[in-house]
Amino acid sequence: MKVAIGAAVAAAALVAMPVAAVFAVVLIDADAKAAGLTDGGGGLQNVPVEFRSWIFKADAACPEPEMTPSLLASQLFHESNFKTSRNEATSHAGAEGPAQFIPGTWAVWGRDEDGNGDNSPWDIGDAVMAQGRMMCSLIKDAKSSGYGGDPRALALAGYNAGWGAVEQYRGVPPQSFASGETYDYVQQIMRDIPRFQGPGLLQVAGTGAGPDALRRAAARIGTPYSWGGGTPDGPTTGFCDGLNGYLNGSCSASSTTGFDCSSLVQYAYWPSLKLPRVASEQYGATSHRPVSRSDLKPGDLLFWSHGGAGSIYHVAIYAGDGNVLQAPRTGRNVEVQALTAAMPESDYFGATRP
Repeated sequence: MKVAIGAAVAAAALVAMPVAAVFAVVLIDADAKAAGLTDGGGGLQNVPVEFRSWIFKADAACPEPEMTPSLLASQLFHESNFKTSRNEATSHAGAEGPAQFIPGTWAVWGRDEDGNGDNSPWDIGDAVMAQGRMMCSLIKDAKSSGYGGDPRALALAGYNAGWGAVEQYRGVPPQSFASGETYDYVQQIMRDIPRFQGPGLLQVAGTGAGPDALRRAAARIGTPYSWGGGTPDGPTTGFCDGLNGYLNGSCSASSTTGFDCSSLVQYAYWPSLKLPRVASEQYGATSHRPVSRSDLKPGDLLFWSHGGAGSIYHVAIYAGDGNVLQAPRTGRNVEVQALTAAMPESDYFGATRP
C-alpha cells in the first residue's frame, strides 16, 4: 500500500585446468507442485503458482543484482497478500491490484504485459511486471544516490512513499514519517525475504568448474531467450539480424531482456573461464577435451550442428540425469530439457569439458 505517488521514474578463450569435482544433480518435478502454493522449486516458495512465472520474468528483465524473485514476492505479500479481487486488494488510499498501484503511478509503469488487450493493475502479469520495472528503476536511483543503507530498502521506501520522501530524509524515512507506515513497510518486507526464498528447479551439489557453472546458470531458469542478448554480467536486450530474433513477424529480441544459447554458457563459466561469445568459438576453445555421450558430467558443453564444426548453431550445458540446461530459441525461456528432445537428434555434434 502506498502513502504517496512513486517516482516516475568477446574475450579470448582461457581454457582452465580440470578441477576434480564431486557433484549431485536433482531435477525437481514441477508438476508435483502445480496446485496451491509451491514447495520451493525455481528459487521461490510460498508463492501462488499464478504469480511465479511473472515474478521470474520481472526479475529477469532487471539487470540489477539486488533485484531477486524473493524480494518481489515479499513485497507482493505485504502489498496485497497476493490478492487479486477488487474487494480485497483496494486500499483506503486508492491503491489497486496485487502490486497496489494508484492511478497516477500506474500511468507511468503499467503496460499490457499479458496481451489480453487491457492494461490493468488487476491483471497479475501487468501488475507484477510494472512492479518489477518500478523497483528496478528505484534500485538504480538508490545505488546512484550516495545515500547510506541497503539499496533494496531505499527502493522499497521509494515505492511506498515516493522517491521524494527518500531524498528528503537521505534514506529510508524514519518512524515519525507517515505514522511509521513506510518505515514498517520496509522493515517487514526485508525481514520476510527469506520466507520466499527456495531452492532452484535444478539443485546442484558439489564443487568444481562444471557444477559451479551449472549452478550459476540454473539461477537463470525462466529468463527469456533473446537473440544476441546476454553478457557475462547477466541478461540484456538482443537484436534481430534479418533471420533471427523474430516472433510472430516482429523483432522480439530488441525488446526482450535475456540470454541466447551461447551467452548463457559464457555467463555460466565467467569469470573463472572466459569463454568466447558464440557457440562455434566455444567449441573451438574446448574441443581439445572431447567427452563421449556416455561419460557426460554436469557442466559439460553439448553442441548441435548442421554439418560440421563450422556450422554449429546451438550449445547447452549438461545438467545430469540425461537433461540439459539451455536457452532454446525465441519465444522460450531458459529451461531444463531432456537431451534427446533439446534439439534434433540428427544434429547432435558432440560434447566438451571446459
